[in-house]
Amino acid sequence: MIEDFLAWKRQNPDYQFSDNLDMETLSEVAAEDTKRAILCPIAGVIMQKIRIQAGSEHRLDYSPAVGGIWLDKGEWELLKTEGLAGSLNFLVTHEWQMQIRESKAQETFSEIYRSKFGNELYSKMKEVREWLYSQEHKADILAYLNAEDPYSAKR
Repeated sequence: MIEDFLAWKRQNPDYQFSDNLDMETLSEVAAEDTKRAILCPIAGVIMQKIRIQAGSEHRLDYSPAVGGIWLDKGEWELLKTEGLAGSLNFLVTHEWQMQIRESKAQETFSEIYRSKFGNELYSKMKEVREWLYSQEHKADILAYLNAEDPYSAKR
């Protein structure tokens, strides 16, 4: 549980956690991850699987009923390796989980666009889009580009 983790932190004040809490891909650390739903050993309710980073499919078992995270074999080492052990309580927050979902959605859409347009065209489109959205008259530019004949008075 989070309380146990916080107690451990108080008992180990000299332990140095990494400060790099970011969304980078996880290292190759051998950590087991239960793929099936499991019950909270305290509350008896089904625990949630929470992601730890967008670049990893690895999930931790979390019981919102008691605020507890149960770690499988190797997961503590994984968290320490990735600089997340010192922020274990932050991993369960709505903000962190939303950041992971948004990052995963961006990755998915990027792959869809790459497969549809190809790498070269997709890169050029991103460049043009970035330029367009920096322009003061972007709505007029878009209207011009979308018009079948921008020089006609017809709509």
